[in-house]
Amino acid sequence: MLVLDGKIAAAAVKELLKTKTEQLAAQGKRKPHLAAILVGNNGASETYVASKVKNCEETGFASTLIRLADTIDEASLLSTIHELNSNPNIDGILVQLPLPKQISEQKVIEAIDPLKDVDGFHPINVGKLVQGLSTFIPATPYGIILMLEHYQIETKGKHAIVIGRSNIVGRPMSILLSSNLKQGNCTVTICHSHTPNLKELCLQADIIVAALGKPGFVTADMVKPSAVVIDVGITRVEDSTAKKGFRIKGDVAYEEVATKASAITPVPGGVGLMTIAGLLKNTMHAYEQRANG
Repeated sequence: MLVLDGKIAAAAVKELLKTKTEQLAAQGKRKPHLAAILVGNNGASETYVASKVKNCEETGFASTLIRLADTIDEASLLSTIHELNSNPNIDGILVQLPLPKQISEQKVIEAIDPLKDVDGFHPINVGKLVQGLSTFIPATPYGIILMLEHYQIETKGKHAIVIGRSNIVGRPMSILLSSNLKQGNCTVTICHSHTPNLKELCLQADIIVAALGKPGFVTADMVKPSAVVIDVGITRVEDSTAKKGFRIKGDVAYEEVATKASAITPVPGGVGLMTIAGLLKNTMHAYEQRANG
């Protein structure tokens, strides 16, 4: 059984990006620059954004973190985004989700310049993805593709099950796996809360991508021998024995599923790290588009 270690795969992506950044500096050019907006003080969001900033530093990218109070009104947040849109030294913009209830996430997503939308959520970029055009791919699905590529996981002609249909992971993941790409060309089935025969479908799958946010949902009796299992779940589960009072759990019952899978991602240490790798790749892509435009 192969452990698809996100730390190793992400390090390989970051090393390539770091080399590119060093080459830019040697040519007297500026660094790629990512701006992140964090609204409020949600613990998980704080952790995610801090990790993104740290990875920018490790890769040689410039980064700007803008902190805003959770009482901010929608118009003020949109104004901040517009300022970043017009800043020629900012290549990528991300707004950490979720947002406070007084703010429309969709309005925020649509306010970001599609050419700086390194999260890949803007409808224009989603449309390009569906049509197979060059675009910003949502960071988590992109990271999964990069991981499959790093570990040379064969996908052509395989049956893939994607559990979850969110716009952030499930839907774009299904599009990528079914696309005519090196790590694509799968026959894809999307499953969700209204799928009546989920277990039976999973038992037919060569590849399972679990992205539904329910800890330990995928168990060994749902996985056929030698399947590849990608766990996107990242849920904080209370645990009084843990130092922080919680543990991070994935959507897959790792210990039991690992005995049947040919390859599996751990949680933590798997897809989460690759999400940041995908974000960094998108930021470099945004920089290159602007530099060549």
